[in-house]
Amino acid sequence: MMLARVADSLYWIGRYVERAEHMCRLSDVMLNATLDRTEAATQVARIALAAVGDSDAEAQNPYEAALALVLDREDEGSIATSLARARENARQVRDQITTETWERLNLIYLRMNDPNAERTFREGSQAFLHDTIADLHLFKGAADATMSHGEGWRFLLLGVYLERAQLIGGLLEVCFGEGRKRPITDHFALTSLLRMSCALEPYLRKYTADMQPRFILEFLLLDEDFPRSLRYCTAQIEEHLASLSRHFETMEATGPDRLAGRLRARLKYADMNEVQAQGASAFIASILDEGANIHRAVYENFVAYPLEQRLPA
Repeated sequence: MMLARVADSLYWIGRYVERAEHMCRLSDVMLNATLDRTEAATQVARIALAAVGDSDAEAQNPYEAALALVLDREDEGSIATSLARARENARQVRDQITTETWERLNLIYLRMNDPNAERTFREGSQAFLHDTIADLHLFKGAADATMSHGEGWRFLLLGVYLERAQLIGGLLEVCFGEGRKRPITDHFALTSLLRMSCALEPYLRKYTADMQPRFILEFLLLDEDFPRSLRYCTAQIEEHLASLSRHFETMEATGPDRLAGRLRARLKYADMNEVQAQGASAFIASILDEGANIHRAVYENFVAYPLEQRLPA
Protein backbone atom coordinates (compact mmCIF):
# COMPACT_ATOMS: atom_id res chain seq x y z
CA MET A 1 0.00 0.00 0.00
CA MET A 2 1.40 3.39 -1.00
CA LEU A 3 2.33 6.01 1.60
CA ALA A 4 -0.17 8.87 1.86
CA ARG A 5 2.47 11.55 1.17
CA VAL A 6 3.60 9.73 -1.97
CA ALA A 7 0.04 9.33 -3.23
CA ASP A 8 -0.61 13.00 -2.50
CA SER A 9 2.47 14.16 -4.45
CA LEU A 10 1.72 12.00 -7.48
CA TYR A 11 -1.92 13.11 -7.49
CA TRP A 12 -0.89 16.78 -7.46
CA ILE A 13 1.75 16.30 -10.14
CA GLY A 14 -1.08 15.11 -12.39
CA ARG A 15 -3.32 18.04 -11.47
CA TYR A 16 -0.65 20.72 -11.88
CA VAL A 17 0.62 19.35 -15.20
CA GLU A 18 -2.91 19.21 -16.62
CA ARG A 19 -3.64 22.72 -15.33
CA ALA A 20 -0.49 24.12 -16.95
CA GLU A 21 -1.35 22.53 -20.30
CA HIS A 22 -4.90 23.86 -20.24
CA MET A 23 -3.73 27.37 -19.36
CA CYS A 24 -1.18 27.26 -22.20
CA ARG A 25 -3.94 26.41 -24.65
CA LEU A 26 -6.26 29.15 -23.38
CA SER A 27 -3.42 31.67 -23.64
CA ASP A 28 -2.57 30.56 -27.16
CA VAL A 29 -6.17 30.84 -28.39
CA MET A 30 -6.58 34.21 -26.67
CA LEU A 31 -3.42 35.61 -28.28
CA ASN A 32 -4.46 34.31 -31.70
CA ALA A 33 -7.79 36.07 -31.27
CA THR A 34 -6.04 39.41 -30.70
CA LEU A 35 -4.85 39.30 -34.32
CA ASP A 36 -8.47 39.78 -35.36
CA ARG A 37 -10.13 43.11 -34.52
CA THR A 38 -13.72 41.83 -34.68
CA GLU A 39 -16.20 41.68 -31.82
CA ALA A 40 -16.01 37.88 -31.93
CA ALA A 41 -12.26 38.02 -31.24
CA THR A 42 -12.89 40.26 -28.24
CA GLN A 43 -15.49 37.77 -27.05
CA VAL A 44 -12.94 34.93 -27.30
CA ALA A 45 -10.45 36.85 -25.15
CA ARG A 46 -13.15 37.48 -22.54
CA ILE A 47 -14.10 33.81 -22.49
CA ALA A 48 -10.49 32.72 -21.98
CA LEU A 49 -9.93 35.21 -19.17
CA ALA A 50 -13.21 34.33 -17.47
CA ALA A 51 -12.33 30.62 -17.71
CA VAL A 52 -9.15 31.20 -15.71
CA GLY A 53 -11.12 33.00 -13.03
CA ASP A 54 -10.39 36.59 -14.01
CA SER A 55 -13.32 38.55 -12.61
CA ASP A 56 -12.19 41.69 -14.46
CA ALA A 57 -12.02 40.08 -17.91
CA GLU A 58 -13.62 43.07 -19.61
CA ALA A 59 -10.82 45.45 -18.65
CA GLN A 60 -7.80 43.23 -19.27
CA ASN A 61 -5.34 43.69 -22.11
CA PRO A 62 -5.24 40.16 -23.61
CA TYR A 63 -1.48 40.16 -24.32
CA GLU A 64 -0.45 41.37 -20.87
CA ALA A 65 -3.00 39.02 -19.29
CA ALA A 66 -1.49 36.09 -21.21
CA LEU A 67 2.04 37.08 -20.22
CA ALA A 68 1.03 37.20 -16.56
CA LEU A 69 -0.85 33.91 -16.84
CA VAL A 70 2.25 32.23 -18.23
CA LEU A 71 5.15 33.71 -16.25
CA ASP A 72 3.89 35.51 -13.13
CA ARG A 73 5.49 33.47 -10.33
CA GLU A 74 3.53 35.42 -7.70
CA ASP A 75 0.21 34.34 -9.21
CA GLU A 76 -1.15 31.15 -7.64
CA GLY A 77 -2.85 30.19 -10.89
CA SER A 78 -0.07 30.90 -13.39
CA ILE A 79 1.54 28.28 -15.59
CA ALA A 80 4.96 28.98 -14.06
CA THR A 81 3.55 28.41 -10.55
CA SER A 82 1.77 25.20 -11.56
CA LEU A 83 4.92 23.79 -13.13
CA ALA A 84 7.07 24.79 -10.15
CA ARG A 85 4.67 22.96 -7.83
CA ALA A 86 4.52 19.93 -10.10
CA ARG A 87 8.32 19.78 -10.16
CA GLU A 88 8.58 20.18 -6.37
CA ASN A 89 6.13 17.32 -5.84
CA ALA A 90 8.12 15.24 -8.33
CA ARG A 91 11.34 16.01 -6.45
CA GLN A 92 9.78 14.74 -3.23
CA VAL A 93 8.89 11.40 -4.86
CA ARG A 94 11.84 11.15 -7.22
CA ASP A 95 12.24 7.44 -6.39
CA GLN A 96 8.64 6.77 -7.49
CA ILE A 97 8.91 8.18 -11.01
CA THR A 98 11.24 7.30 -13.86
CA THR A 99 14.24 9.25 -15.08
CA GLU A 100 12.42 10.01 -18.33
CA THR A 101 9.45 11.64 -16.57
CA TRP A 102 11.65 13.59 -14.17
CA GLU A 103 13.94 14.92 -16.91
CA ARG A 104 11.02 16.06 -19.07
CA LEU A 105 9.30 17.87 -16.20
CA ASN A 106 12.59 19.41 -15.07
CA LEU A 107 13.26 20.65 -18.61
CA ILE A 108 9.92 22.48 -18.75
CA TYR A 109 10.52 23.98 -15.30
CA LEU A 110 13.97 25.26 -16.30
CA ARG A 111 12.59 26.86 -19.46
CA MET A 112 9.93 28.69 -17.43
CA ASN A 113 12.52 29.91 -14.94
CA ASP A 114 15.12 30.95 -17.48
CA PRO A 115 16.13 34.62 -16.92
CA ASN A 116 15.34 35.23 -20.60
CA ALA A 117 11.91 33.54 -20.48
CA GLU A 118 9.95 36.78 -20.73
CA ARG A 119 12.02 37.99 -23.67
CA THR A 120 11.58 34.62 -25.41
CA PHE A 121 7.84 34.83 -24.86
CA ARG A 122 7.62 38.37 -26.23
CA GLU A 123 9.65 37.42 -29.30
CA GLY A 124 7.45 34.44 -30.12
CA SER A 125 4.59 33.74 -27.75
CA GLN A 126 2.99 31.11 -29.97
CA ALA A 127 6.21 29.09 -30.30
CA PHE A 128 6.81 29.39 -26.55
CA LEU A 129 3.34 28.08 -25.70
CA HIS A 130 3.38 25.33 -28.35
CA ASP A 131 6.76 24.09 -27.12
CA THR A 132 5.48 23.98 -23.55
CA ILE A 133 2.34 22.06 -24.55
CA ALA A 134 4.44 19.62 -26.61
CA ASP A 135 6.76 19.01 -23.65
CA LEU A 136 3.80 18.43 -21.33
CA HIS A 137 2.49 15.86 -23.81
CA LEU A 138 5.93 14.25 -23.80
CA PHE A 139 5.87 14.15 -20.00
CA LYS A 140 2.54 12.32 -20.02
CA GLY A 141 3.76 9.99 -22.76
CA ALA A 142 6.93 9.23 -20.80
CA ALA A 143 4.90 8.48 -17.68
CA ASP A 144 2.65 6.13 -19.63
CA ALA A 145 5.51 4.40 -21.44
CA THR A 146 8.07 4.09 -18.63
CA MET A 147 6.26 3.98 -15.27
CA SER A 148 4.83 0.74 -13.92
CA HIS A 149 1.05 0.94 -14.22
CA GLY A 150 0.51 0.41 -10.52
CA GLU A 151 -0.73 2.62 -7.70
CA GLY A 152 1.64 5.52 -8.38
CA TRP A 153 0.73 5.76 -12.05
CA ARG A 154 -2.96 5.59 -11.18
CA PHE A 155 -2.71 8.44 -8.66
CA LEU A 156 -0.91 10.51 -11.31
CA LEU A 157 -3.63 9.82 -13.90
CA LEU A 158 -6.38 10.34 -11.33
CA GLY A 159 -5.03 13.86 -10.80
CA VAL A 160 -4.86 14.49 -14.55
CA TYR A 161 -8.46 13.47 -15.24
CA LEU A 162 -10.00 15.12 -12.18
CA GLU A 163 -8.27 18.39 -13.07
CA ARG A 164 -9.27 18.05 -16.72
CA ALA A 165 -12.92 17.46 -15.85
CA GLN A 166 -12.99 20.52 -13.60
CA LEU A 167 -11.25 22.74 -16.17
CA ILE A 168 -13.42 21.68 -19.13
CA GLY A 169 -16.49 21.95 -16.94
CA GLY A 170 -15.47 25.45 -15.90
CA LEU A 171 -14.96 26.45 -19.53
CA LEU A 172 -18.40 25.12 -20.44
CA GLU A 173 -19.94 26.98 -17.52
CA VAL A 174 -18.45 30.24 -18.82
CA CYS A 175 -19.73 29.58 -22.35
CA PHE A 176 -23.12 28.02 -21.67
CA GLY A 177 -23.94 28.91 -18.07
CA GLU A 178 -26.58 31.26 -16.75
CA GLY A 179 -24.01 34.03 -16.38
CA ARG A 180 -23.80 34.49 -20.16
CA LYS A 181 -25.70 37.53 -21.33
CA ARG A 182 -26.31 36.02 -24.75
CA PRO A 183 -25.50 32.66 -26.38
CA ILE A 184 -22.35 32.19 -28.43
CA THR A 185 -23.32 31.87 -32.08
CA ASP A 186 -20.39 33.36 -34.01
CA HIS A 187 -18.43 30.79 -36.03
CA PHE A 188 -15.04 32.19 -34.97
CA ALA A 189 -15.95 32.16 -31.27
CA LEU A 190 -17.31 28.61 -31.45
CA THR A 191 -14.19 27.42 -33.30
CA SER A 192 -12.02 29.08 -30.65
CA LEU A 193 -13.95 27.32 -27.89
CA LEU A 194 -13.18 23.99 -29.52
CA ARG A 195 -9.51 24.96 -29.81
CA MET A 196 -9.42 25.81 -26.11
CA SER A 197 -10.61 22.26 -25.44
CA CYS A 198 -8.20 20.71 -27.98
CA ALA A 199 -11.36 19.47 -29.66
CA LEU A 200 -11.56 21.14 -33.07
CA GLU A 201 -10.38 18.28 -35.29
CA PRO A 202 -12.21 15.51 -33.35
CA TYR A 203 -15.40 17.61 -33.47
CA LEU A 204 -15.08 18.21 -37.22
CA ARG A 205 -14.64 14.49 -37.86
CA LYS A 206 -17.92 13.82 -36.09
CA TYR A 207 -20.05 16.82 -37.09
CA THR A 208 -18.15 18.09 -40.17
CA ALA A 209 -18.26 21.90 -40.31
CA ASP A 210 -21.66 22.27 -38.64
CA MET A 211 -20.77 24.66 -35.82
CA GLN A 212 -23.84 24.49 -33.60
CA PRO A 213 -23.66 25.40 -29.89
CA ARG A 214 -25.85 22.41 -28.98
CA PHE A 215 -23.56 19.98 -30.82
CA ILE A 216 -20.44 21.48 -29.24
CA LEU A 217 -21.95 21.25 -25.77
CA GLU A 218 -23.03 17.66 -26.40
CA PHE A 219 -19.58 16.71 -27.72
CA LEU A 220 -17.68 18.19 -24.77
CA LEU A 221 -20.13 16.83 -22.24
CA LEU A 222 -21.17 13.42 -23.48
CA ASP A 223 -18.88 12.07 -26.20
CA GLU A 224 -17.75 8.58 -25.25
CA ASP A 225 -14.43 8.56 -27.08
CA PHE A 226 -13.02 12.09 -26.96
CA PRO A 227 -10.43 12.17 -24.12
CA ARG A 228 -11.38 15.66 -22.94
CA SER A 229 -15.14 15.21 -22.74
CA LEU A 230 -16.61 15.11 -19.25
CA ARG A 231 -18.01 11.66 -19.89
CA TYR A 232 -14.61 10.25 -20.89
CA CYS A 233 -12.86 11.94 -17.96
CA THR A 234 -15.32 10.57 -15.41
CA ALA A 235 -14.99 7.08 -16.88
CA GLN A 236 -11.21 7.29 -16.38
CA ILE A 237 -11.60 8.67 -12.86
CA GLU A 238 -13.89 5.80 -11.93
CA GLU A 239 -11.55 3.22 -13.48
CA HIS A 240 -8.48 4.46 -11.60
CA LEU A 241 -10.36 4.82 -8.31
CA ALA A 242 -11.88 1.36 -8.60
CA SER A 243 -8.40 -0.11 -9.01
CA LEU A 244 -6.91 1.95 -6.15
CA SER A 245 -9.79 1.13 -3.82
CA ARG A 246 -8.97 -2.58 -3.99
CA HIS A 247 -5.82 -1.81 -1.98
CA PHE A 248 -7.79 -0.24 0.88
CA GLU A 249 -10.01 -2.65 2.78
CA THR A 250 -11.48 0.03 5.08
CA MET A 251 -12.85 2.24 2.31
CA GLU A 252 -15.94 4.11 3.47
CA ALA A 253 -19.38 3.49 1.99
CA THR A 254 -19.22 6.95 0.45
CA GLY A 255 -15.71 6.34 -0.85
CA PRO A 256 -14.44 8.17 -3.95
CA ASP A 257 -14.85 5.07 -6.14
CA ARG A 258 -18.60 4.97 -5.42
CA LEU A 259 -19.01 8.69 -6.00
CA ALA A 260 -17.11 8.39 -9.28
CA GLY A 261 -19.19 5.38 -10.32
CA ARG A 262 -22.42 7.31 -9.80
CA LEU A 263 -21.08 10.28 -11.76
CA ARG A 264 -19.90 8.04 -14.58
CA ALA A 265 -23.34 6.42 -14.82
CA ARG A 266 -25.05 9.79 -14.79
CA LEU A 267 -23.03 11.02 -17.77
CA LYS A 268 -23.18 7.69 -19.58
CA TYR A 269 -26.97 7.70 -19.60
CA ALA A 270 -27.53 11.44 -19.90
CA ASP A 271 -29.72 12.63 -22.73
CA MET A 272 -29.05 16.00 -24.36
CA ASN A 273 -32.74 16.88 -24.50
CA GLU A 274 -33.01 16.29 -20.75
CA VAL A 275 -29.85 18.30 -20.11
CA GLN A 276 -31.26 21.26 -21.99
CA ALA A 277 -34.67 20.89 -20.33
CA GLN A 278 -32.97 20.91 -16.92
CA GLY A 279 -30.73 23.75 -17.99
CA ALA A 280 -27.15 23.26 -19.15
CA SER A 281 -25.85 25.55 -16.41
CA ALA A 282 -27.46 23.52 -13.64
CA PHE A 283 -26.23 20.26 -15.15
CA ILE A 284 -22.65 21.50 -15.53
CA ALA A 285 -22.65 23.00 -12.02
CA SER A 286 -23.79 19.70 -10.54
CA ILE A 287 -20.99 17.85 -12.37
CA LEU A 288 -18.42 20.33 -11.03
CA ASP A 289 -19.82 19.92 -7.50
CA GLU A 290 -19.61 16.14 -7.75
CA GLY A 291 -16.03 16.42 -8.99
CA ALA A 292 -15.18 18.53 -5.93
CA ASN A 293 -16.82 15.88 -3.72
CA ILE A 294 -14.67 13.18 -5.32
CA HIS A 295 -11.56 15.26 -4.63
CA ARG A 296 -12.53 15.58 -0.95
CA ALA A 297 -13.24 11.86 -0.73
CA VAL A 298 -9.85 11.08 -2.30
CA TYR A 299 -8.20 13.07 0.47
CA GLU A 300 -10.29 11.56 3.23
CA ASN A 301 -9.62 8.00 2.11
CA PHE A 302 -6.09 8.07 0.66
CA VAL A 303 -4.27 11.04 2.18
CA ALA A 304 -5.75 12.49 5.38
CA TYR A 305 -7.27 9.35 6.85
CA PRO A 306 -6.95 8.58 10.61
CA LEU A 307 -3.91 6.36 11.21
CA GLU A 308 -5.92 3.72 13.08
CA GLN A 309 -7.88 3.02 9.88
CA ARG A 310 -4.76 1.57 8.28
CA LEU A 311 -3.26 -0.23 11.27
CA PRO A 312 -3.92 -3.98 11.60
CA ALA A 313 -6.30 -4.96 14.37
